[in-house]
Amino acid sequence: MDSASMPTSPSDGVRTTAPGSRALATEAVHAGRDDLARQGLHAPPIDLSTTYPSYDSRGEAARIDAFAATGADPDGPPVYGRLGNPTVARFETALARLEGTEAAVAFASGMAALSAVLLARASTGLRHVVAVRPLYGCSDHLLTAGLLGSEVTWTDPAGIADALRPDTGLVIVESPANPTLAEVDLRAVAHACGSVPLLVDNTFATPVLQRPAEHGARLVLHSATKYLGGHGDVLAGVVACDEEFAGRLRQVRFATGGVLHPLAGYLLLRGLSTLPVRVRAASANAAELAGRLAADPRVARVHYPRIGGAMVSFEVHGDPHDVIAGVRLITPAVSLGSVDTLIQHPASISHRIVDADDRRGAGVSDRLLRLSAGLEDVEDLWADLDAALGERPEAAPAGRALAGAE
Repeated sequence: MDSASMPTSPSDGVRTTAPGSRALATEAVHAGRDDLARQGLHAPPIDLSTTYPSYDSRGEAARIDAFAATGADPDGPPVYGRLGNPTVARFETALARLEGTEAAVAFASGMAALSAVLLARASTGLRHVVAVRPLYGCSDHLLTAGLLGSEVTWTDPAGIADALRPDTGLVIVESPANPTLAEVDLRAVAHACGSVPLLVDNTFATPVLQRPAEHGARLVLHSATKYLGGHGDVLAGVVACDEEFAGRLRQVRFATGGVLHPLAGYLLLRGLSTLPVRVRAASANAAELAGRLAADPRVARVHYPRIGGAMVSFEVHGDPHDVIAGVRLITPAVSLGSVDTLIQHPASISHRIVDADDRRGAGVSDRLLRLSAGLEDVEDLWADLDAALGERPEAAPAGRALAGAE
């Protein structure tokens, strides 16, 4: 296995400050809720209305005209659920504060969020996308299949500048990447993009570990289904960005209907309040499991990012399907970022839709397993993994270490 250093502590790389004057943990608890005490409320209200009464139709017309021109949030009371929702707006405000951006726009899923970005760029005639593998399998498929009329050029980080064309509207990277946990130098990538907007999928890292906007990314994508929600009970996506791009995204969301349900917005806002605590605790478990797996003779290679985090991927010498079938405490399921630990075989599920040669070329081997560490006791997790990995060989090779993200 390639050699790399273990983190010196399970929380290495975990950021403790937010872009503003308040610490990240404080923002996570209070952002999007600053007005509650003045209203005599403690918990955020859930607004389930689909429409809102107004006796000023001239005023409504002016507000809708303004939205059509710029995509800015309409002033005054809400108009219609597809145009915006107060509960969802609280989550958007909070996520923007955590990512250090001017705005954020929430969608019904991570894929709806990515689709809206592609449509927003295509509407200006910029349909070409430069992307770095690996990406989440469905993101890869959306680009490769050209389902939204986009054309993609796949490259490595060093080739981004040469891949740009006059009609390039977007550069997409994911760091740490799904599922190999490969990392890229975001500042260097942003520099290579020039004036082309860089979108960074920050789902695995979350703003607790990194804020791509600080390194030059214009767009920060989250599958909010994962760590932002954190409990496996909400499906959502969000893009953190500047206000200008947010306006375009709101217009696409209004036209296409990929809106986030208010209850989901409420659950996401609640999830953000514990995000730093959950990420730190899950990262501690992941770092410990990564170290034990790296020393295990039944494991060929372990991937754990230098930035830290709660994701571990590893390649086994034996049949990975036997490991999936053998866990009892750990849940064999897609998705990640929940309070419980999940494991899956990317080549069979999350990245199955990617062409096999492209998949393997991006480092997603047929023996790779992806583990999302949860909040259980690490000894219980290791006991379950140890049993699922099967019998140890009689002669065990020694002196192995983690394979860091390249």
